[in-house]
Amino acid sequence: MHERKDRPSARFHGRIAGDRPCAAPGCPEPGEFRAPPPEGARGDHEGPPAFRWFCLDHIREFNAGYNYFDGMSADEIHAAQRPMAGWERETRAFAHAGADHPPRWADFADPLDAISARFRRENIAGRKDGKPLSGQDRASLKVLGLEPDADRHALRSRYSELVRRYHPDRNGGDRSHEERLTKVIAAYQHLRRAPAFA
Repeated sequence: MHERKDRPSARFHGRIAGDRPCAAPGCPEPGEFRAPPPEGARGDHEGPPAFRWFCLDHIREFNAGYNYFDGMSADEIHAAQRPMAGWERETRAFAHAGADHPPRWADFADPLDAISARFRRENIAGRKDGKPLSGQDRASLKVLGLEPDADRHALRSRYSELVRRYHPDRNGGDRSHEERLTKVIAAYQHLRRAPAFA
C-alpha cells in the first residue's frame, strides 16, 4: 500500500523548501511557494518588495484568484498583450553600434565559413553555370549518382540507365530492386522540374 503524500516532493516545480511560515492567517504549514507581494508593500530594505510565501493549498487558492492585469488601464493591458511586448530593447551586439551602424559580418567568428560569400558561392550554387541547387536537388542527384554540374541530357540518360537496371520487366522479373527503383523515379521527377535543369 502506497503512503499518500500530503506535500509535494523536492522536485515539485516551484517549491522552495525553507523555514518560512505560510502567509495565510492561521496556517501552520511552511511557506514553500512564492507569490508576488501585496501592491505597494515594501520590506525593511530599499529595492523591490519582498515576496509572500504560501503552502501548497494556499498558493493554489492565491493563483486561482490572481489577475496580472488588475489595476492596469485598457491601454496598459493592450500594450502588455502585444506579441512583441518585451522585445523592443536592442541586444548588446546591436545597441553598441547604434541603429545606423549594425554589426559587420566580419565582427563574428565563422570557423565553418557558414556566413561567408565563399560558402554561399561554392555550396549553395555549387554549379559552374551559377544555377542554385536546393538540399532536395542535391539529395536527388545523389540518388541518381550524378554530379552537381550534370545537365538535362545527363539527367535523362542516367535515369534511363537506372530504370533499365532496376525495373522487373527489364531484368528477368527480379523485384528485389523495387524500392531502389521508386527512389530513382522520385529523384528524376523532382530534378526534371528543378530550376537548375530548366
